[in-house]
Amino acid sequence: MPILGCGCEVCRSPDPRDKRLRTSIALFIRDKVWVIDTGPDFRQQALRARLPTVDAVLFTHAHKDHTAGLDDVRPFNYLQNKRIPLFAEARTLQQLKVEFAYAFDGPPYPGIPQLTPWEIEAYVPFSLHGVEVMPFLVMHYKLPVLGFRIEGLVYITDASAIPDESWAYLYDADILILNALRREPHISHFHLEAAIEVVEKVRPKRAYLTHISHLMGKHAEVERLLPPYIRLAYDDLEV
Repeated sequence: MPILGCGCEVCRSPDPRDKRLRTSIALFIRDKVWVIDTGPDFRQQALRARLPTVDAVLFTHAHKDHTAGLDDVRPFNYLQNKRIPLFAEARTLQQLKVEFAYAFDGPPYPGIPQLTPWEIEAYVPFSLHGVEVMPFLVMHYKLPVLGFRIEGLVYITDASAIPDESWAYLYDADILILNALRREPHISHFHLEAAIEVVEKVRPKRAYLTHISHLMGKHAEVERLLPPYIRLAYDDLEV
């Protein structure tokens, strides 16, 4: 993504694929819209994608670049006239209840987000709108983070290692979305070579690399280095 104050060739690139916002994904499933993570750019992303509804939000972890935009679900409360369920691990829900206390514990007030928290656990599947969701653990350095297996989709962000018990959920995927921060190794994220190793081990039909920094290089130049079934994700990508 472009970095404040940076004048490198990636941050100055005219290619829209190099102008990435914080990582999030919207899933259109059985006439419902699920969102995984609501980062600081969530409002802009939802407007650009013309999201008609938000029927559920799933969280990978509690870092602000994945949660800070939660307040912007309020218009969907109004349009849908219902509360929005949130699905996250206990530690993430606890942090959300601190940062957005007015939405959980404050007195009733017009215009605050209407949210219903649901605690989930890694390796314990749950059903959402008739679809099975399997949360599993990946490691963001020392922080456990949730990945999700939803039918043929596997979604992993902010990972630097995959525990032995989680690998089974990566195989036989139609689409694997996996973080790859840059070309050089990083303490809490997969870098390009490590991400490619994961993809080649589990062999999905297609893979998209996400959570990409400007240190990865220009989108077009990096993609020329990748095998055909591995692509770099970009804003407004539809799969």
